[in-house]
Formats: sequence, structure tokens, C-alpha cells
Amino acid sequence: MGLAKLCARALNGMNALEVIVEVHVAGGLPSFSIVGLPDVAVRESRDRVRSAIQMSGFEFPARRITVNLAPADLPKDSGRYDLAIALGILLASGFIKSKKNINDFEFAGELALDGALRKIKGALAISYSAGQNNRAFILPFDNAMEAALVENVVIYGVHSLKQVLDFLSGAVDILPIVSRETMTQVENALLMDFNQVKGQSGVKKALEVAASGRHSLLMIGNPGCGKSMLAQRFTTILPPLSTQQAIETASIYSLVEDFKLNNWRKVPFRSPHHSCSNVALVGGGSNPRPGEISLAHHGVLFLDELLEFDRKVLEVLREPLESKEINIARARHKVVFPADFQLIAAMNPCPCGNKGNLQKVCKCSSEQITKYTSKLSGPLVDRIDLVVNIPQIKPEDLFELPKGESSSQIKERVLQSRYVQLSRQDKLNYALNNDEVEEYCVLDKNATQLLNDISDKFGLSARSYYRLKKIARTIADLSNSALIQKEHIAQSIQFKVIY
Repeated sequence: MGLAKLCARALNGMNALEVIVEVHVAGGLPSFSIVGLPDVAVRESRDRVRSAIQMSGFEFPARRITVNLAPADLPKDSGRYDLAIALGILLASGFIKSKKNINDFEFAGELALDGALRKIKGALAISYSAGQNNRAFILPFDNAMEAALVENVVIYGVHSLKQVLDFLSGAVDILPIVSRETMTQVENALLMDFNQVKGQSGVKKALEVAASGRHSLLMIGNPGCGKSMLAQRFTTILPPLSTQQAIETASIYSLVEDFKLNNWRKVPFRSPHHSCSNVALVGGGSNPRPGEISLAHHGVLFLDELLEFDRKVLEVLREPLESKEINIARARHKVVFPADFQLIAAMNPCPCGNKGNLQKVCKCSSEQITKYTSKLSGPLVDRIDLVVNIPQIKPEDLFELPKGESSSQIKERVLQSRYVQLSRQDKLNYALNNDEVEEYCVLDKNATQLLNDISDKFGLSARSYYRLKKIARTIADLSNSALIQKEHIAQSIQFKVIY
């Protein structure tokens, strides 16, 4: 009879909360129970653990076995607790003696019936939390390279329960995994570049401003004018993610899909279909999972055919656009996922798409257009920094237009502008609060007069007023101007069509 305690982790959104796996083996009629708010997958671990222990060369103890996953009020899901439960049973039964301090390790892994360890989800988030507690992390070998991306964490990748037992008993030694980070940065299989888009200099300038200050952008134009083509090339003018940003983003991906080590530093670009539900977009479910806005964390969320999305789906964007996170409340617990994304959207001007087209006639009535555009509420448009119209270019004119600037040329100006912003205020312009706008977005006399006139004419809300100043600040930074001048305000209002 005995008691063993091991450390594991429960995923609650992006947080990997500590769970103590307590295993008590006592005399009495043979039984095996798991308590501590386990879900079905955790309760089913009894059969996996029993078979894995037997296939690893041990007799399963015919004792009264109680497994407690503490704290008891924290929901536990998935099979990642299998490894800790199996080790606890063997330690508490006295079948093995560990020559290493069990409290120096955290364990995660789903067991196969033959004792092999299967890949789990959320390994990167767990590794990050384990490192904060100065513990080594033992997990399936297939997750080891992913977990090793977190610096200053000792990672042991193992293939089976038997290998873990031999390691703890001192029979074998396992070398820690060293991250062999691949730095391959293939932007796109098609090698997309802005110089492939002819004309549209005004929209390209708006995209440059959006990239520099990380402002949200809505493009309005007829079908075929280049909205999607421009959006798909937007990430080519963005700087790569920092190590911390990349780890945060990769941690989200590790929760919902197979982690890809290649290009893990690449800026995320998510483009959900307009038929997606609000749960798919913002996250949720009975066991809350991150949605598209969280998968676009530190990256770009592109919503093509914006008005084809259900209005209820669009309205759920309003809060995360401001707070940069999404709160999902359930009866037993609350989950918070990060959602610091840059919104790029595109829409047609009317249901048929031909309003303003020089070559086609719009067949929509004013009532149809009003009903169509009413899906985009005023409060949502108010939260979008830049709204620009894209002109239609005749096909015959395309052949005469020269190639535009390359993505690398535009990216150089974006990087310089961001350097100016970070040097001045330690954050990009989009993140300035109202007090910081007053401090850093200083206008000269003529610019102040023009902004006040614009505010009176269009009845701008306080939010729009401050957003215009932040856009003008970005335009001034691209022009290497310390003060915001009249032309910067004039250009900013051109990039904020009162739709």
C-alpha cells in the first residue's frame, strides 16, 4: 500500500494549469476509480493504463486504486494524464523505485494499449508553463521538438511507458531534446509579391499604412478589381514574428491541430469561409476551443465577401477588435483566448457587385443595396481604421501599366516606420490609448483646424476621432515627420470613407 504524487497540466484556454495526480493503492476488493472532475476520455484511461502496464512487463495490482486529479473543481479532459496515472500506480504499488526526484518532472502523454506513447495536443502551452516552475517535461517523442521551442526548459521525448520507467529507475539515460528549429521561411508557394498587382496605387498605399501602424482595413470594390489578390500579399510586407510572439501563436495552433515546425515564425494568415459560424470564428464549444480570430493572433484575419457573413457572426467581432482577447464563459469555468489580430476585409458595393463599374450596369435597387449594406453595422465600421474604395481597371489598360513596387521595397518602409513608433512610444500606433494619442499624436495648427472641421462635418464619434489621429500619426511616421501636418490629416480621411 502506498501513495504517489506526480505533476501534470490541464489546459484552460491558453493557460496550462497545474494538476497533481495523486494515486493511492490500498488493500481491499480490487477496484480502479478516477475522481477530480474527469471527462469521458480521462475516465477511459483506466483500460488504457491497465493494458499498458501489463504490456510493459508488470502485473497490474489487484488492489483498491484511487486516482485523484487535484484541484477537484478544475475540469480535466483528453488522454494526456495516462502517463502520470500509470507511473503513479507503479510507484505507489512499490513495483518500481525512482532514483530521480519525481517532483522535478512534469508528465503528459496518452498511452496505447501496448505501452507506446501517442502524440498529444497543447504540448507547447504545457512546456511553457512547466518551464516557469523550473521542472523538466517528459512527453511523447512526437511532441518533443515542438515543446523544445520554449527556451530554458529541459525536454525529454520518450517512446513508451517502459522507457520512462527505465529512465526514472536509472537503468537507461535519456538525453534532453535540443530544438533544431528550421528557419525555412517560404512566404508562399506561388511567391506572391506586390509587384504582380498592376495599378491600384491608392489601395497599396492604404495597405502600407495598415501594415506600418497595424491598422484594420476594409476594401470595397467590384468583383475582379484585385481585393483578394492584394490581401493575399499583405503578409509579404509584414515583419516576421518575434520569438515570444511566435511561441504564443504556435501554442494556440498546438491546441487545435497538428503543429507544423516548418515556418512556425511565419505571420499567421487566416481566411475563413463566409459560411462559418460564430463559434468557428471566435471560438467556443462544450470544451472551449480557439476560433479563427485566435488562430490569427499576431497575424492577419482576412474576411473576404464580408457582407456574405451572417450579421450575428460579424457582430461578435466588435469586442475582440477592442480588447484583443475573447472571453468564453461556461457554467463551470471561464476561458480566455488571445485575439490580437489585424483585420483585413473585402466586400462588394452591392449585391450584384456592379455599382460604380464602368463597364457593367448595376441592377440593384436602392432598397436592395440598403438591405445588403445594413449587415455592416455602424459600431463595427467605427472599429475599422481604414475603409477604401478600389477603382475598376479596364483589362486593356492593364497591359500598359508598369509593374509596381515590390513587396521588399514596401516592407523596408514599413520596418522603418515601425522602428520610429517603437522608439517613440514602445508600441505600434494601433495600440495607443486615448491619453497616449494626446501625448504622441501632436498636430500642428492647420492640421488641428482641419481635423476639427472634419469632425463637425461628419459627426465623428470619439472613437473615430482618435482613430483618425492614430492613422495620421502613422502616415506622418512614413513621411519622417515629427508633427502631424494638414496633408497627413487629409490623407487619413481619404482612407476612412464615411460608408
